[in-house]
Amino acid sequence: MPKPKQKPKPKANSDIYILEKLLQTYEKHCMLSQTCASPTIKKGLQKCIANGTLITKFVLTNVETLSGNLHPVSLTPLLRAIRDERYQLGKDLCIWGIKTSPQDIANLAILLELDGRTIYPFSKLEITHQVLDRWSTERLGVALPYSNLSTLVLDYSKCGDDGISRLTSGLEGNGKLLTLSLCYCDLGPASGTTLAKLVTQTAISSPKAENKCPPLNRLFLVAMKLCTCNLTSSLSNLFLNGNCLQCLGATELLKPIAEYAEKLGQEKKANDLAYSNLDEKKDATIQSKDVSLVTKSKNKTSTAMESIGKKKKKKGFKKRSKNPGLGPWLAKLHLADNAIDGRFNQREKNLWEFILLLACLIKNSHPLVEVDINGNAIGEQCAIKILEALQDRKKEGMPHLKIQVTPQISSVTFEEIFRSCLKTSQIKKRKKKTK
Repeated sequence: MPKPKQKPKPKANSDIYILEKLLQTYEKHCMLSQTCASPTIKKGLQKCIANGTLITKFVLTNVETLSGNLHPVSLTPLLRAIRDERYQLGKDLCIWGIKTSPQDIANLAILLELDGRTIYPFSKLEITHQVLDRWSTERLGVALPYSNLSTLVLDYSKCGDDGISRLTSGLEGNGKLLTLSLCYCDLGPASGTTLAKLVTQTAISSPKAENKCPPLNRLFLVAMKLCTCNLTSSLSNLFLNGNCLQCLGATELLKPIAEYAEKLGQEKKANDLAYSNLDEKKDATIQSKDVSLVTKSKNKTSTAMESIGKKKKKKGFKKRSKNPGLGPWLAKLHLADNAIDGRFNQREKNLWEFILLLACLIKNSHPLVEVDINGNAIGEQCAIKILEALQDRKKEGMPHLKIQVTPQISSVTFEEIFRSCLKTSQIKKRKKKTK
């Protein structure tokens, strides 16, 4: 009777062989440290082995029930397995609800830093539902400038104002981070100043936002390129939901961004006016040339007009190419549930100062595509001010902006804000459905 054919062993250096070795090494380190293996890590590796694809996202979660004398899931065994096998294809590292020690964070920081013989270019790091102490946040901050991270998520880390201050001290000069999420981190008004300092010093900008918002003239294109080509940070998305920045902290955060957006808006209007005056002069010059060249042939006349127009355009562009300087701007800003209202001894004056800055940002910032201030009881008058800013933005032909506000305002104002955030195609679809 013929023996059943055995499955051929995977060749060395094949994708399946690499993943099987990584899984075996991870289980070995879990056994040596007497900790449980993460079910999501094992499941992810086994799925990739079955599909014959390399794993790029590691999601570390805890087990529901402990077995025997084993300790809960730990981060260090996974880091050691990645280092032992020199697995360099990981992009996302998600640590959800895993208790981390200072030693775990130190090992993680060493892995992220791109100064060893083997580089592990993770681009996204998530540490959520885990309290991070001051030392851990500071150690992560030190590693950030030397890493390849473009996204950092520390939601529910409860690090507080002091922890964020220690973290952001390492972000100064970072040129790769695009997204920073600090939702439900117990941040108070003092963190508004800290984050504003970070925004100002790193000239926060977004290369992706430039593609979404085409400039209206050449000077604005120069300004956008200067922002995207800065030598410091390129952070574009800032998520701060569920904190307690209040009016004072939110105002301090918005102030440098709104002031720079207003400056660019004023320069753009002045440039548009100068450009229109230049066009009028050019038309007058062309008309005078037409009168003096009546006797010449039509072909020569048209050639002369084209050359004159080109020369005038070049001269005008040289006059308008003044460097506006670098400045901070964001593409997405989330400030939901941050007590931006009249509570906690906050005055109406503080709330209006924040709303005026937000309205200025809405009217002038081209890169801005998303704002969330839901969960903040701003009131009817402030909501009307935001609606007016959205209408002004639409009149100027600026890019589409999505904004969320509290429903605790009049239904008419809420509906108008909602409609102003819809794209033209979405409005047409809604009209067809109502018919």
